[in-house]
Amino acid sequence: MELAWLGAGIGAGLVLIGAGLGIGKLAASAMEATGRQPEASGVIRTSMIIAAALIEGLGFFGLVICILLAIKS
Repeated sequence: MELAWLGAGIGAGLVLIGAGLGIGKLAASAMEATGRQPEASGVIRTSMIIAAALIEGLGFFGLVICILLAIKS
């Protein structure tokens, strides 16, 4: 099945675009919050790192699903 590899490639690309946009929006919001309240930067940074790790985990999960679907076909 040639189309399985094509679908997996497109799916992986969409997963990476979504994860990149999510982390970008997260970082922009954290920088804005730090600019508004510099004294809370430690808490903001910690929350940002935890959320970024969850987004990356979701991205890796999506990539694994794409690979498994390509291999199964």
